[in-house]
Amino acid sequence: MSDESKTTTTKLPRQTAGLTGVSIAQLRASINGQVIAPGDETYDEARTVFYGGIDRRPALIIRAADAGDVSKVVSLARETGAELAIRAGGHSVAGHSTTEGGIVLDLSAMKGLDIDVEGRTAWAGGGVTAGEYTVATGAHGLATGFGDTASVGIAGITLGGGLGLLLRKYGLTIDDLLAAEVVTADGQILLTDAETHPDLFWAIRGGGGNFGVVTRLKYRLHPVNQVVGGMLILPATPELARAFIAEAEAAPEDLSTILNIMTAPPMPFLPKEVHGQMIMMALMVYDGDVEAGQRAIAPFRALATPIADMVRPMSYPEIYPPDAEDYHPLASSRTMFIDQVDERTTDVIFEHIKASNAMMAAAQLRVLGGAMARVPADATAFAHRDRRIMANVAAMYVNPDEAATHDAWVEAFATALNQGDARAYVNFLGAVDAAHVRAAYPGATWDRLTRIKAQYDPTNLFHLNQNIPPAE
Repeated sequence: MSDESKTTTTKLPRQTAGLTGVSIAQLRASINGQVIAPGDETYDEARTVFYGGIDRRPALIIRAADAGDVSKVVSLARETGAELAIRAGGHSVAGHSTTEGGIVLDLSAMKGLDIDVEGRTAWAGGGVTAGEYTVATGAHGLATGFGDTASVGIAGITLGGGLGLLLRKYGLTIDDLLAAEVVTADGQILLTDAETHPDLFWAIRGGGGNFGVVTRLKYRLHPVNQVVGGMLILPATPELARAFIAEAEAAPEDLSTILNIMTAPPMPFLPKEVHGQMIMMALMVYDGDVEAGQRAIAPFRALATPIADMVRPMSYPEIYPPDAEDYHPLASSRTMFIDQVDERTTDVIFEHIKASNAMMAAAQLRVLGGAMARVPADATAFAHRDRRIMANVAAMYVNPDEAATHDAWVEAFATALNQGDARAYVNFLGAVDAAHVRAAYPGATWDRLTRIKAQYDPTNLFHLNQNIPPAE
């Protein structure tokens, strides 16, 4: 980095004229973390997010070191009018982790993790990923349930709810959130839990990043040591898909499953003749006695001769495969809740996947219920406790010029699959309109969230998210 880049005023896009007088040197002197500007050697790497096809150029990327840095950056955005994007893992399907011409507040360096083994709790920084947290707590035979991808930031997945591979036994991630440190739009650093700022604590458990920047999170830990888990890959037929879901719904709550009906990628453990053909790839975790786990998995293995069977006793952190650092998929997707997987449902799934020319087309079915469903619907801002199955449809592709084709396929697929429920899991929403966001918060949930938004962010500073506007 040149001396000139340290001392000059950054050249900023017209959209953020309020930042044109900001001195990079002065900003760097006031921030404990790192300030990255256009022209810096690390700028292009720092502005890259997980999903491909999102090519935005922020005016500033500020990699915060602590909550004090976060407060300063929030105040800078508020005072200058610059658009503010919050990034932890950078997995926003809608691209909310970055901005064109605004400020990216990057939490990825905030990796603090304090594990209380005896008390079975952990305080984690907002930049910790699900994989990092799970490996660290797993060394003590403990876990908190997150999603199924190691590189996802724990803050982002928690704020939307957190549907993972322990949800039937232990509930959602938010059901194990005990407290959080939040920087609000006025720059205050607040500690919130069930007793302190309880309305804010209610809102951040499902309401997304609308109410502040979460810099630390306190979780409950569960004794999760050895599990029976891994991938089970079966032939794909409509009859087998229905049978798999029926078994997953009847299974003990110790078992959580994610079924992907998809075109097979060229994975090394699959026979070459299967590549490009339809398969059923299930990710499964049974938390409990190994023998009982093998009995719980047996009905799924009996459905058909597996193409590949990698389900085995393992430590829980092994459920996360390693992430490829240069993996930035292009994807189009939609999400919804459905009540049943009947003959019509599987016909729709198989017809649409066979009609796709995407590199990989998929329908994902997650059987819910169990501990997740026993929490009252109004206990948190996640109001979908009674939903039986979550369905996601997606197309993964290589050529950006094909985006319109795959978007249209996904839209038609989702429309055909819909069973009359407009509700959706907010973390899996892509670039959708206000009506889709509104549907993610049914009934009184929306009204309560807008009132809390008006209290903590009346100017909607935090709007790069699935946005909840402040009540008027």
